[in-house]
Amino acid sequence: MTITYKVKNGIYVNMTNRCPCACTFCLRQNGDGVYGSDSLWLDREPSVSEVCESIDAWGDLSMYDELVFCGYGEPTERLDDLLKVAEYVKSKHRIPIRINTNGLSDLVNGRDTAPELAGLIDTVSVSLNATDAEAYAKLCRPKFGLSAYDAMLRFTKSCVPFVPNVIMTVVDVVTTKEEQEKSRRIAESLGARLRIRPYEG
Repeated sequence: MTITYKVKNGIYVNMTNRCPCACTFCLRQNGDGVYGSDSLWLDREPSVSEVCESIDAWGDLSMYDELVFCGYGEPTERLDDLLKVAEYVKSKHRIPIRINTNGLSDLVNGRDTAPELAGLIDTVSVSLNATDAEAYAKLCRPKFGLSAYDAMLRFTKSCVPFVPNVIMTVVDVVTTKEEQEKSRRIAESLGARLRIRPYEG
């Protein structure tokens, strides 16, 4: 069971298979692993102590650029446990911590979650990928329906006072140049910056 894995010079943390979206472009649709890792599908969700032990196995984290919560599921499906792990890491290491998320944490957890990230999370990277609710619903197929898009935008904006770096991303293969520019304006209006990321198939 792959709980942590290395991508370039970052350590990635894989805590759940659960996700409220079924994005048409998601790596989950195409295989079991990414970046040469073993299968990222979890037989079960690891405990907080198992996640911490897996992180500790990498040794001195100062050798790495960042720790990233990103696996085959949506990390904020286990937000409470994620924050416990982040607190553990921060107590031992001075490594930046990032969450790669679909931005639906508030809907998943039923509360305003951005304030809980303060002091623990250095970067939040939110998948935007569409410029309106209808296109987002068609592309990302969230279980929350059309309300998911606005919730994602609200979450992004609400992270800005609590997280030093807030990023929104679009995947190059699912957006046109025009959509990418519109996405940039959306991100900037929320206080975030846009990153156009290459599709990893």
